[in-house]
Amino acid sequence: MDAFTLSRIQFAANISFHILFPTITIALCWFLVFFRMRHTATRGTPAALGWEQAYYFWTKVFALTFALGVVSGITMSFQFGTNWPGFMEHVGNIAGPLLGYEVLTAFFLEATFLGIMLFGRGRVSERMHLVATLMVAFGTTLSAFWILSLNSWMQTPVGYEIIDGKFHAVDWLAIVFNPSFPYRLGHKLLASALTAGFLIAGVSAWQFIKGTANEGTRKALRTAITAVAVVIPLQIFMGDLHGLNTLEHQPAKIAAIEGIWHTEKGAPLTLFGLPNEKEGRTDYALQIPKAASLILAHDSDAELKGLNEFPGAHPPVAPVFWGFRVMVGVGLLMLAVAWVGAFVLYSRRKQDLATLPRPLLYTLVGMAFSGWVATLAGWYVTEIGRQPYLVYGLFKTADAVAPHAPAMVASTLAAYLIVYGLLLVAYVGVIKYMAEHPAMPTPAASHPAPAPRAV
Repeated sequence: MDAFTLSRIQFAANISFHILFPTITIALCWFLVFFRMRHTATRGTPAALGWEQAYYFWTKVFALTFALGVVSGITMSFQFGTNWPGFMEHVGNIAGPLLGYEVLTAFFLEATFLGIMLFGRGRVSERMHLVATLMVAFGTTLSAFWILSLNSWMQTPVGYEIIDGKFHAVDWLAIVFNPSFPYRLGHKLLASALTAGFLIAGVSAWQFIKGTANEGTRKALRTAITAVAVVIPLQIFMGDLHGLNTLEHQPAKIAAIEGIWHTEKGAPLTLFGLPNEKEGRTDYALQIPKAASLILAHDSDAELKGLNEFPGAHPPVAPVFWGFRVMVGVGLLMLAVAWVGAFVLYSRRKQDLATLPRPLLYTLVGMAFSGWVATLAGWYVTEIGRQPYLVYGLFKTADAVAPHAPAMVASTLAAYLIVYGLLLVAYVGVIKYMAEHPAMPTPAASHPAPAPRAV
């Protein structure tokens, strides 16, 4: 493979590894806020201990996940200079400030309050500890805001002018709040809630199976199942809005997602099939007549543009086609598991959760990292679906790559894959160990304030 293809694979590997961790931490910290609020509200009652146990355990998971997210994010950002110098050379006047805003606001906010959140219990007031947790949660969401603003602008560029091949900002409000940004941000935040919720539910279920569950496990499981049962319908609705926005601004991506090869009215919805890009058709297609037009345009006779309208300027069909179906398939599975789980939990709300059916517990364990699968599939649809452009319709990916020797890129790619594979195995292994050997929070009184010095 040439340096261009290898560099794309290397960046894909970096960003695929990195995105796993912010996808958890963005929403997990809001779960921690809820646990802390419930602990504060029930202080002095038997329920308070359970909320404290839930907060204590999941704060450890958050710290581990946050650390891997920060480290992998730094590594990923280096590639703008090593593998893709043309990106910053041409788009840096817009990308640089947006990335800078993320550091100056979100990252500094997280860094300021993270120490208090992790080590302040018993050393600061309960209210201050809750505020610190809230600020870290707000910081993680603010980080997603800026990163997705930049990514959305690359998908739907507005508010710019091009001078000597370089992009310059004309309207920063238009750039930040570009046409696809609200839908992309909402879709990502809901995806994070599902990812964190299923992780909490899966790990909690594993603790019940292994006999290491405590009252905090029970409260965490109920909270997570309730959250995902509410969020998954919202995510489906947001996905529909996002699809309509993509149809308006990136019709070539929609054509690849649906496998629509030729412009037609009343386009069928292809459930499954084998995209044959060479012949311009989908082999063995299982289709629902007119359903694609109905879903995408809310009109069964609406005309949808086919890939024939974009010669040489549409994405590779197969990865986009299948990535979308993996994302939707996992989403529907989440819906079924969340609602069945919620029904079982609330029909047994007066019973010990240790009596939950084993098939349900093992299903939740199997779904623990389902959010990662859906996130990666959706991310591939988004990023591959933008090809062959970095800035959609304006700046091609091939114009940004560095002229490295293929052997050099291949060797660093291999190193990345080995290290990331080991880190991923270690991450899952540590969470499994923590679930099977949960440490109990020590009473806050065990951290007394220092005695006043004698004058």
